[in-house]
Amino acid sequence: MELEQIWDVFLEELDKNDLVFSCFRKHVAGIPFLYVEVDPKHIDGWEDKGISFIGVCSKVAMHKKKVTVETHFVRRQKSLFVYRHRFYVPQEKMFCCGNLCDDCIRLRVK
Repeated sequence: MELEQIWDVFLEELDKNDLVFSCFRKHVAGIPFLYVEVDPKHIDGWEDKGISFIGVCSKVAMHKKKVTVETHFVRRQKSLFVYRHRFYVPQEKMFCCGNLCDDCIRLRVK
């Protein structure tokens, strides 16, 4: 599955960051959570720039793919940060509904 490859690349890129000790993904009730353990000396730096680091690593993983990402901070426990992090695959119409939609399947150029 392509999403698994995207997750693998994303986690590898995030792990390359000097502030990150370890990172992993965990599914709880079908929702993917990102756990990032940060160097205790740089917790303040991560609080300020963590979301942007995650965004940059996500862009590297999604390069030339039709995928979007959504990240929300959930909680922090000492040097462990938890985010709800999800890659989305866009849904495309499979048939014409007859409502003359802008993205109608009949108007696609093949």
